Amino acid sequence: MTRPADYHMHTPLCRHAEGWPVEYAAAARKCGLDEIGISEHAPSQNLNDDWRMTTGDIPEYLERVAAAMEDAARQGGPVVRLGMECDWWPSDRSWLEQLTESAPWDYLIGSVHYISDGWDVDNPKWVGRINETGIRETWELYWKACREAVASGLFDILGHADLVKKFGHRPDGDLCRYYDPVIEALLDTDTALEINTAGWRKVCDEQYPASLFLERAAVAGVPLVISSDAHAPSEVGSDFDRAIVLARNCGFQETCRFTRRQRTTVPLPKVGGGTDLATAAHA
Repeated sequence: MTRPADYHMHTPLCRHAEGWPVEYAAAARKCGLDEIGISEHAPSQNLNDDWRMTTGDIPEYLERVAAAMEDAARQGGPVVRLGMECDWWPSDRSWLEQLTESAPWDYLIGSVHYISDGWDVDNPKWVGRINETGIRETWELYWKACREAVASGLFDILGHADLVKKFGHRPDGDLCRYYDPVIEALLDTDTALEINTAGWRKVCDEQYPASLFLERAAVAGVPLVISSDAHAPSEVGSDFDRAIVLARNCGFQETCRFTRRQRTTVPLPKVGGGTDLATAAHA
């Protein structure tokens, strides 16, 4: 049965990943994925950092993804889609609107890294700020931004929805007070949610988002994708079987595919044994 498409992958253009789209496609072919997407970090006009594309990088990005599409077609697969991961930052909204019209994107991932100017919450450099600000307040800032990102209607997928827990910080009490407004926004804008397996490779040792979020999203009828957030070809399909089992246990029955920002669905396969596709491909 068809496996989920892996739509979250990065290249050297973001200055913190390795492997070009052709290499990602080759890795996907080895581990049995028939569709992938490249989703480099989009340029920003108002966020000053060194871990995303510049505007001048976009032509090369488009050329490299197109080359991967052509090469994969010659090799018999996988299908390669053109995506981008866009940081939500309110003052960038008009810029993001321009970006959505700048290329024939198959999908756009919306994500939140910044909760205040100069504070990307997943950056190890700033982990001490969480304790200084307070875990509860940090979470409130993060989830407010997530809700705003989804409510903007600019994106097809919400990426790593609870990234704020990356270093293991969680407030006390019922976390549904953070989750439910975002789930409502996902429904209102018909936006898909991502199970991001990179969380299993981080300090939190848990997929993004948490199982409780996933269970509530499944009951609500939110669409789903599963992605590796690969920063190297060896991570393509990482922990996919584990994620598929989790998705099924949380109540999901299908995942999404995107073409020119139009969504279709395919059934979730049944898997056993917890095979890690990336490990199997590179054994």
